[in-house]
Amino acid sequence: MTDPMLETRAPEEREADLFDRLQAQIADALARAPGLAAHLQDVEPGSVTGRVELAALPVLRKSALMEMQAAQPPFGGLTTRPAAEFTWLFQSPGPIYEPGMDTPDWWRFARALRAAGIGPSDVIHNSFAYHLTPAGHMLESGAKALGCNVIPGGVGNTEAQVMAASDLGATAYIGTPDFLNVMLEKAAELGKALNIKTALVSGGPLFPSLRQSYADRGIACLQCYGTADLGLISYETPGPDGPNPGMVVDEGVILEIVRPGTGDPVAEGEVGEVLVTVLNADYPLIRFATGDLSAILPGQSPCGRTNMRIKGWMGRADQTTKVKGMFVRPEQVAEITRRLDLAKARLTVDREGEADVMHLTYQGHAEPSDVEAAMRDVLKLRGTAARSEEALPNDGKVIDDVRSFD
Repeated sequence: MTDPMLETRAPEEREADLFDRLQAQIADALARAPGLAAHLQDVEPGSVTGRVELAALPVLRKSALMEMQAAQPPFGGLTTRPAAEFTWLFQSPGPIYEPGMDTPDWWRFARALRAAGIGPSDVIHNSFAYHLTPAGHMLESGAKALGCNVIPGGVGNTEAQVMAASDLGATAYIGTPDFLNVMLEKAAELGKALNIKTALVSGGPLFPSLRQSYADRGIACLQCYGTADLGLISYETPGPDGPNPGMVVDEGVILEIVRPGTGDPVAEGEVGEVLVTVLNADYPLIRFATGDLSAILPGQSPCGRTNMRIKGWMGRADQTTKVKGMFVRPEQVAEITRRLDLAKARLTVDREGEADVMHLTYQGHAEPSDVEAAMRDVLKLRGTAARSEEALPNDGKVIDDVRSFD
């Protein structure tokens, strides 16, 4: 299980350990991961002794990852073992393929679960997807490492999920921030009691009003930040009056904040793109660009954990955003525009109550109902559409996320 003692070690000790492990990982990857070896251009492992040297290595972006996977299927030569030796082979939107192993806490989420107050006595209702994408397995792996019982709820079929959570005595929830609210409302409608007292959410922003609504119902809700490629990146910790400021970086990654579109680190406190090097001997991604924006929060957490903190998710370095836990990308809006021969389109993402909503404003002759059908088909999400008689702004913006994250 994840060692909690690592969380309070001296920062200098942590830094030395991280880079000792990274040097060994690079040496192993150069020998066994041909795609990564080509990407690193035969870097000398022993030369990567600190963050300055790490910053000289090339950035690995999702676009390059997809190209590498197409050239060397399924994982682009970035794994140190063949696909047949992994337990799971996942597909995320893109498509991007990720491996997974049925070993204790392979994605390292136990640390975030424990910080949220979840432990062996809990029955966890896991509403992350188990189909194709890895999120359900990622969180379950951490829960099993802690000795928890897990209800594999998955997505959709809300009534059945509420019945299971009620009848099986779920005491904790893991899933997207919004879906817990959907379950609570459905439970009230069905007259079913839910005994959920603790929640760890991810896959989208946890808005302050939603967190407070959970607190008002006796549910302590914290969030964590991770990706299908990297596993856990950072997590919130509880304080006396709610969460402590920022999100503590996981012990199994080296995190950098860089100027978007580059690999150049920015000053502490400056907003930039999150780059992550994950210390995973099976899938050793190095300087992987998440496309997410954040900033280093100065100082250490009041909880006693000594690793660096980030301010949390602060948007996307590109115009990609997350809606109801799903990425929505500019190229998807472009596909809708192409299908219906629209002159121009702009997708606005907002909140109504405690739910994400999307509205597509467009110029063209297509009927709004046809555009909404195309949105469901391409984005895999529902939204509204309306034709604009006026020219849309000439600002290059395809996706306008107007939600407030404060």
